[in-house]
This record gives sequence, C-alpha cells and structure tokens, in this order.
Amino acid sequence: MWVSSRALLTPLTVLTSLLIVPGAGAQPTEAGERLRAWELHQRMEAESPFRELEWRAVGPMQAGARVEAIAVPPGNHGVIYVGIGSGNLWKTENNGTTWTPIFEKESSFSIGDVAIAPSDPEVVWVGTGETQPRHSGYSYSGTGVFKSVDAGESWRHMGLADTHHIGKVLVHPTNPDVVFVAALGHFWSPNSERGVFRTTDGGESWEHLLFVSDHAGVVDLVMDPSDPNILLASAWETVSGKPVEAGLESGIYRSTDGGDHWEKVEAGLPPGPLGRIGLDLAPSGDGVGYAFVDNWSSSPIEDREIIGGEVYRSDDSGESWRRVNESDLYSVFGVYGWKFTDIRVSPEDPDDLFILGNRAFHSEDGGRTFSRIGERIIRMHDTRGVIMHLDHHEIWIDPLNPDRVLLGNDGGLFQSWDRGESWLHHNNIPAAEFYSISLDQSDPYRIFGGTQDNAALYGPGHIPIGDAVWDPWENVYLDQWTGGDSFDTYLDPTDSAFVYYEHQHGALRRMNITQESVLTGAAKSIRPRVRGVEWAWRSGWYTPFVISHFDPFTILLGGNRLLKSRDRGETWEAVSPDLSDSPEGPRGVVPFGTITMIAESVLEPGLIYVGTEGGSVWRTQDGGEGWRRVNEGLPTKWISRIVASRHEPGRVVISQTGFREDDFRTYLFRSDDHGATWTSIAGDLPDESVNAVQEDPVQPDLLYAGTDLGVFVTGDGGSTWHSLSSRLPTTPVHDLDIHEGEGELVIGTHGRSAFVLDLEPVREWFGGIR
Repeated sequence: MWVSSRALLTPLTVLTSLLIVPGAGAQPTEAGERLRAWELHQRMEAESPFRELEWRAVGPMQAGARVEAIAVPPGNHGVIYVGIGSGNLWKTENNGTTWTPIFEKESSFSIGDVAIAPSDPEVVWVGTGETQPRHSGYSYSGTGVFKSVDAGESWRHMGLADTHHIGKVLVHPTNPDVVFVAALGHFWSPNSERGVFRTTDGGESWEHLLFVSDHAGVVDLVMDPSDPNILLASAWETVSGKPVEAGLESGIYRSTDGGDHWEKVEAGLPPGPLGRIGLDLAPSGDGVGYAFVDNWSSSPIEDREIIGGEVYRSDDSGESWRRVNESDLYSVFGVYGWKFTDIRVSPEDPDDLFILGNRAFHSEDGGRTFSRIGERIIRMHDTRGVIMHLDHHEIWIDPLNPDRVLLGNDGGLFQSWDRGESWLHHNNIPAAEFYSISLDQSDPYRIFGGTQDNAALYGPGHIPIGDAVWDPWENVYLDQWTGGDSFDTYLDPTDSAFVYYEHQHGALRRMNITQESVLTGAAKSIRPRVRGVEWAWRSGWYTPFVISHFDPFTILLGGNRLLKSRDRGETWEAVSPDLSDSPEGPRGVVPFGTITMIAESVLEPGLIYVGTEGGSVWRTQDGGEGWRRVNEGLPTKWISRIVASRHEPGRVVISQTGFREDDFRTYLFRSDDHGATWTSIAGDLPDESVNAVQEDPVQPDLLYAGTDLGVFVTGDGGSTWHSLSSRLPTTPVHDLDIHEGEGELVIGTHGRSAFVLDLEPVREWFGGIR
C-alpha cells in the first residue's frame, strides 16, 4: 500500500470499491469444476516431457510478503507456521532462523488461516483463501480446508471447496476431531457455502451451523476458554455488486451450545451498517472479550463519511458490549478497520491488548487509550527500511511469555521479545508478490519488477537463493513506510542509471538508482496530468506502460486513454479517445474499465493494441490517429495480456481472466488478421486463469502461458499444451519474460518471488535450435 495515494480515498470510496461488478453475465466456476481442473493439472505435471527440468529460485527474500496467518504449537515455541496470503505455508523449527515450504503441491496456494490441535500438535489444519476483498488488487480464493496428521509432512483435502475464503479454523481444546470453520464465501458472487461449519469426525463430514445470507459470510470465530460451548462469530457482508445497503447483515453472533443455535448480538453494539469485525476472548477465561469493529455508520465529523474503527468490550462472554475507546481512533491515529481489524488479548492480563489496522496499536487499560507499537527493527536481510511496515493482518502472543509477540503484515513476519517495543524482521522467506517483471541486457542480466506493497526491486537472475546466502536484491525505492505498491518497472534503454517505475493510479516516476537514496523520495514524478480538468485522464489501480521498440525516448501509458510521451515522460499527449468501458468515469471512486494491457508491434510501426478491464480490445495501425474495436466474439473478461507477434505480421495473442467474477476458466485466444477474427488456443489446458503469455524469440511455434497455478508451453498453435510446473510450487505466475542471450525463461510469481528455467531442453524437444 502506498499511503500517499490511499490518503486520497475516503472510507466510503473503499466501501464502494468493494461493490463494483467487473463484468456482466459471468457464471462462477463450480467447486467440482475447479477440483477436476486441478486433477488435470496434476496429470499434466506427471506426464510432461519436461517433468525433470529444474527451476532456479532467485528471490528476492528481503522483500517480505503479506503474512495472513500465524500458528505455534503448544509447548514447542521454536516451531512456527506462517501462512503467506498467496505464497503457500511455511514452517520453521528453529524460531525463524530458516524456513521450509510445506504446502507446495496442493490445489491452492492462498492461505486464510492455520490452526493446530491443542491436544495433538501433529494435527494441523489450513483454511485456504485470503480474507481481504480488493477490487483492483489480487485476493485469491482457496479450495477449502486441508488437514495434516504429521505436522505438515503431508496433506489431505477435507472439503468445503466452495467456501473460497476462510477466515478462521478453530480446533476443540481436548478433541482434535471437533473443528469449526468460519468461511466468508465468494467475494464476487453470491453463494450458499459460507458461514460457520463444524465437523465432529475429523473432517469426514461437515454440518452447516450458521448461515446469514448468500452475501454475508463469517470472517472470525472465537471460543470461550472457560467453556467451549460458547462461541462468538463475526459476519461480514462482502459480495461485490451488493446494493448500497451493504453492511446491514454484518454483525456478531453468539452460541451457547457448541454452535447448534445462534443469536445475533445487538446489546451495546452499533446498529450498522458495519464492515469487518475482529474478535477475541481473554485467555484468562473470566468472560472478558473485545471486538474491533469497522463502523460504517455515518460520521458526525465533517468530511468523514463513516465512523471507522471502534473497540468494544464485553464482560459476559459476548452477551453484551460497550464501547471503550475514549478517542476517535481514525482522527487520532488514522486507524480504520477496513480489511484488517484483528484484535488480541494478552494471556496474563485482560486489559492488555493489541489492535491491527493499517498500523498496529497497544493498550494497557482495557482499550480506553492506545499507543503505536515500537518501530525499532532489526532485519535479517537489510532493506534500508527504517520503520514498521503498514497493513497488519495477524498477531500471536506467547501464552508462556506474553512479552514475546509475532506480528504478520504486508512486509512479512516480525518477532518481538519486549511486548512490541522492538522487533526482528524475519524477511528470509522468498515470497515477494510480483505484478510484473522485465529483464535488462547486462552480463549477468538483472530482473526488475514491481510487487504488492513491497516496492520495486531488481536483482541478478543467476544467483540462487539460500539460507546462508546474502540476498543480492536491491530496492529501486521504498516509501517512507518501508513499502509501496509497484507495477511495471523498466530500465531506461538510453541510460542504465535510470529506472522507470510506478505506484497506483498512474503515478509514474523516473529515478537514478546509482545516485539517489531509495528513501529520499527524490525520484522525479512524470505522472501524466491535465491541468484543471478533473478525471480527463484517469488510471486504474495498475496502469500499464511500455517503452517503444522504435524510439527509446517514447513511452506509452494506458488509462482511460492511451497517452504518449516523446521525451521520457516530461510531457504527454493523448493519442486515443476514451477507450474505457465506462467513458464518463465514476466520480470520487476507484476508476473502472481502464486500459489493462498495451502491446506495440515490433514488426509494424504504428500498430498498437490495448485491452481493458471489461474485455474491450482496441487496435490502431497509425500510431493512434484511428482506432478500431476488435473484440467481436471474445468474452467480456478482464484483458490480462496482449502479445503482438514478433514473428508473424497480423498475429496477436490475448489472455483474459474472470477471477473477479469467481470464474476460473481458461480464456486464451489468437488472431492472425489483426484481431478481425479470433480462435481459442486454450486447447487441452486445465481451467486456470491465464495471467501472462510470451512468444519464444527463437522458435516461432513456441508459446508460453503463465496461469494462476503454473506455467505451460505449446508448440502446435495451442492444440496441445505441456506443463513446465512439475518442479515448481503451486503459485500464480503473473509475468513471463525471456532473456534472448541466455536462453532463459524468467517468471515473476505473486507470492513466491522469481524463478528461472533454462529453455534449451524445451527447444530441443520441440525440434528447435538454440
């Protein structure tokens, strides 16, 4: 998150951005379809002629990533399980000195929660699917719950595949066969498999205990430590496209009979509408509980649409509540619940608690007053960051030593031994979430890329990661909060000292990486603007830009229009009309329908294609003088990639994704007549969202595709595909690039950093030459 940009968004803006419907008429993929597609994915890996090819993991490690879940087995506090939002599950047995990935080949890589049976630490549960709905970013759905009976050595899928996003897994304190699951359900479409579920036979069967509606799921669930029959659940209404009364079904529910019956709790709580609610009951077992509530009710404060984060306390195990925070948390601290709201109570003092929002705060007086956690940080790999990262998602307090705290945020895992005054940053997990990558032509070559909330980075493609190896990656920049969302990142072809990079909504910059500190903010803004004309040029969350093949001083950037600079970003002009799917543009909310992809032909000067969020494809053959829409026959799905062929004039390949509609089918098409007609080249690919496509620069018939679950290659125009994922973890591949000199394929994943593959065996198998 780049806070300077977020500051422009009101809480109502954030609320509205959750309610945008990306497409029309989309049919969500059924759970059975997804599991059958995964079975095909596994068969293709096992039968691939390239199943023995090894990928080289090259990092970065230091970037960290979004930690969603932390679990520590009772009695063995050197063992820690960490769930990365879209980076699988990791385990350490030496208190974070080294880590091992232990959830590598399952049908989901997205972790919502991890739970260990208190009575048997060998029994570990994973609830898949992130619990942070975001319109423009990536919040991946899962495929249900998984169980291990050997401390993570092996896993078995235990059902609930259509829950998509699991907020909490809760194991009974004495009976490991009794497990509760809190599920949010689909983010983008209504569905019934959401709420609270219970198994009494170790996951062989499930009961649906609490169902609020097909738009509201359950994101948090706690059990009274003095009486396991008392449960509190927080419902959250999240489905995109819900009418403006969204939030009225959010609230707290209570059961006193182990989940058989539930009542909505209203005593002392705001009437709503409400956003996310975090819950905790004091481990001391004296009935003290807390709720961190994102209150969407109208704010009495001028220029504030909603009240925002509030802390409520119960002294009767959740039967009644009262607000305890004395000051307005949003006004004083900038704390809002939004998609965070975790709250944890110390095991030794029910008045000692932490709340997590965009920042993290500590209270020692029962939530009446708060102070920000300490920001003295030692990092296992230096990033030149100076303070605590933003956006906090998970916290664990050691029941044997409450001074020891584990904190998970967008920057990774942090450990404190003085109750949050100082921290050790465990940024030794290679889990960067790349949006895009590019390669330079130095020797050895370097990989440049933008990541989710961990800035833009660059590093060598030839050095494999290792526990005892210093991470050679460097930041292009860091914002003042030691992070920042970044996307396309390119080395200036005219001067290798300069790098182009961007933040959200078209905030493009040029920086001298050889002279300027990554923390000074000295990069030059070259963001396109129209003076005095609001929304004339508007950009989406991710704004694509490319450097022209024909003129290294020329940059093309896509918003609602295609913009062009001929002087390295100093000045801009529009070279298209409004090509967005909503030309008028929403006022005051996140723009929708803008350009997502740009492809400039290397064979035909002036030939440019662009694609949009809503599935429009536009073509110009004269550098922008005239435009033609060329998506007839294509589905109305988000354009995730356009490739103008470097081998065949008139050939163009596009990929589309429906994941923002809970549609995970494969959309991959080719045209040989500049987009006049299209043919599906999905062939025998399993149904997986396609994020990236790349032609082989040497062998024209080879085409590579990066999906939400791996990498594939075809040599016959898309009829037959072969898996390149046998030695990869299950990971979303967001970008592909090929270094022509080295003959290597580089992938940027959204959760497992970057990997490199030697293409010589692939080319030889297909009968080509290097």
